[in-house]
Amino acid sequence: MKDRVIKTMKSTVLLFILLGVVSGRRIQLLRGLPATGTVEENSPAGVSVHTFNVTLTPLSSEGVAIHPTILNSNPLTEAFDIESTGDLVYQVVTSGNPVLDYETMPKRFDLQIFVEDTTGRTDLSTLTVQVVDKNEPPVFRGNMAIQTVTIYILEGTRPERIYQVDAADPENGGLKYSSLPASVPFLVLESGSIFSKKVFDYEKDPHWYFLNITVTDPEGLNSTKTVNINIINIDDERPYFTIKQRIYRIPEEQSPGTVVANITAKDPDDEDSPSRLFYSIQSSDPYFSINPSTGVLQVTRRIDRDVPPLKLHPNISVIVRVEDSPSGGHASEMEIIITIEDINDNPPECIPSTFRKEINENTTAGTFLLDLRNYCKDIDVDVPNNLFNFTGLSGFGSNNFALESTGSGRLVMTGSIDLENPATLGVEVYSLTVRVRDIASPHYSSKYPFYTFLIFSYIIYIYIRIKPVNDFFPVFDSLSYEFNVRETTKVGSRIGEVHARDADWPPSVITYSIVAGGGTRDYTNIFWISPTNGDVKILARLDYETTQKHLFTVQASDQEKTATASVTVNVLDVNDEEPVCSPNFYASQIPVSLSAGTNVNGFRIQCQDRDSDPRSFRYFIKEGNVNNHFTFSPSAGSNTSRLILASRFDYDSGLDKSWIYRLRVYITDDNLLSARDKATHLVKTGTVSLSIRVIPNPTTAITTTPGFTLVTRKENLYSDSAWYVPFIITLGGLLLLGLLGYLGLLLAMWLRTRCPPARKADSAPLINDPGKKKPKKEVVLKMTRLNTVFDGEARDPVTGKIYEFNTWSGARRWKKSSEPLQPTPAMQVTSGAKQWWPSDSGGQDTGRAEAPSKKETSEKRKEPTTETKKEPTTAAKPSARPSQTPGQDGVKVQKQK
Repeated sequence: MKDRVIKTMKSTVLLFILLGVVSGRRIQLLRGLPATGTVEENSPAGVSVHTFNVTLTPLSSEGVAIHPTILNSNPLTEAFDIESTGDLVYQVVTSGNPVLDYETMPKRFDLQIFVEDTTGRTDLSTLTVQVVDKNEPPVFRGNMAIQTVTIYILEGTRPERIYQVDAADPENGGLKYSSLPASVPFLVLESGSIFSKKVFDYEKDPHWYFLNITVTDPEGLNSTKTVNINIINIDDERPYFTIKQRIYRIPEEQSPGTVVANITAKDPDDEDSPSRLFYSIQSSDPYFSINPSTGVLQVTRRIDRDVPPLKLHPNISVIVRVEDSPSGGHASEMEIIITIEDINDNPPECIPSTFRKEINENTTAGTFLLDLRNYCKDIDVDVPNNLFNFTGLSGFGSNNFALESTGSGRLVMTGSIDLENPATLGVEVYSLTVRVRDIASPHYSSKYPFYTFLIFSYIIYIYIRIKPVNDFFPVFDSLSYEFNVRETTKVGSRIGEVHARDADWPPSVITYSIVAGGGTRDYTNIFWISPTNGDVKILARLDYETTQKHLFTVQASDQEKTATASVTVNVLDVNDEEPVCSPNFYASQIPVSLSAGTNVNGFRIQCQDRDSDPRSFRYFIKEGNVNNHFTFSPSAGSNTSRLILASRFDYDSGLDKSWIYRLRVYITDDNLLSARDKATHLVKTGTVSLSIRVIPNPTTAITTTPGFTLVTRKENLYSDSAWYVPFIITLGGLLLLGLLGYLGLLLAMWLRTRCPPARKADSAPLINDPGKKKPKKEVVLKMTRLNTVFDGEARDPVTGKIYEFNTWSGARRWKKSSEPLQPTPAMQVTSGAKQWWPSDSGGQDTGRAEAPSKKETSEKRKEPTTETKKEPTTAAKPSARPSQTPGQDGVKVQKQK
């Protein structure tokens, strides 16, 4: 049956072509056709396939009206085109889009070429094009197709397969693999497997190889890629020490970090680069450490030869270990003997070695200050190493102090000190030094760096502080301070500084504080002063519109005496207030037929700004104003503006598609500023959100995409900002329902106990009659069914099936053998009659459905039909009977609620 329909359709198409040729007085105009041509696959654009010419009759001397054109092709393709070479000579060439491929595309194309001269004579002929296969070189696949492959082989690995080369031939021919150079220790089989031929030694063999892999097809075409093979070194050798010395001698009391020896070693695995070895000490020795990277052996702590155990055993044994891996690799060990030599390293010691003394500036001369001998001793056990004396009193201000004798160590005052004296102004502390000298020849420089080789003495530091007397009051630089601060200054910002000085020497530490003023109605104090440097900062936001000036008093104190100063803070006005409009949200509905220039539902917004003139407002719609249908009038210079429809809606032509406009209106206070001032002045912006829903006329058809069914429903929508309304209503309803149910249960229990029901045999059952049904509610939906008209057909080049298409929208579908090639009429369904019928409006689909009138809907709700009661369905059932009321294309859906 399907083949018969296809043959019938082919005959019809050929009949149409023959009728067109006959009506055009067809004669043979195409010379060189029909014919057969060949072309190789992968041919670029412009390759000639066949050449022919057009022969004109004497009557058509003016030329060709329609040049030779490819009218159709079997299968469909755009791979060919016709070019004119002059003098009515034409050639069929490849277009290059798509490029012909013998393996994936059809191998033959039948091109129907049409021509018409100026007298109306036409000719139609066929050119058969054969695609010729062309041998193509093989191609690599996998990683070798996109990059150079690098193979890594560990030294010591046995010969094995290291890689598999993968390639393919477009003609599916057998491939063979080969490699160059032949001298490398690798073998490539004809199957593409790469094998190593030896065990590699990184210390002896080359570290990398380059292998050229060539793949060849049966006809000799080949492709070549390079494979890099790297040999990876592994740790397989034991390191060895390169130093020969095993015994070292150092004196005691060496400072930490002193180098004792430089241990060196070598790893055979690192002959071409510095060895990466790790050194460590295996013995439990606390005096020495070794750098794990360099092998430098150094002192880590004090070595005292005069205390056990070194007093009896001065030799220290150190076991050094070298490894080629920090986590256990090949290693070697070596023992080193270090002998500690004794020196005279015990000088006289004073505990403490630094003394601090405080005296008043009015202390008299001759006053005893300190006895140093009570704090000093020498721990050496042999005479004269434990004998010492005090010498060399020196330092800043030492002329005011003296030692009674070199052996006594008593320090006394020789003069009076006055801090206010210009000669000693600023001198508060005197630094004195006293040398404690050992009678024997000591060696202290290694243990005590501050000893000198020439003097050989222990130094005592004495700091004498002169306690000052507070004689003067603090004085501010100014009795009053004034700061100008913008009201937009951030909280915590520094707005100024106050400073006070004290004439006492040394100057007393002055602390600052606010002692009066600086508060507002909401804050006790909105200012803060740094106690140390007098920086004044704000603790709360300043508001010019509330307070233009703040007064407060600051105090400077040196812990004993105080001084005060007044501070005035002038608040500078700044445009920091946003315009506030009422209402800030508005939702409304307007008809689609509203005239341009109309005030939308009389809506207007009224704005105010605490720090801007009403004439400074400017209104514009920032978002949602599709096609600029809305505007505000006046748009600037007033604190009141109306929403105006600037242009009518146009849904019929498709210009307008959205039925809901969510407008975001910006109100700025920069209308009175010039263009140059707007870039420098602070501009504030207020916002208002509007939701405008356009209500279509009853006859307005909503534009839809062909092939879809549109269902229009009305829903009760809440504003996004009022999400809590349905929640509160639902929760309140549930609580009220529960309360009523509980009260009903209590009432029923009370009635049951007070008034028991009488027992009668013929009493009516308490359960409702199941046969008694509740009335059903009818929901009327307006539906629009649009059917696509398929006005053309063609054959798929891959499957060979016939498909239909719509020339306007491009929609396609497979053609059914039983379906004629004609537009599908619109269907209209009515649930009340359960019938369907084709539209009788002259074969034209209206593309929309008309909703039933309100009166009809209300009557059907009051008087449901018997058919509706018996069959409560949610959708209408189709019937084979024609409708008794043509023209009505609405759909009624009955739903039991």
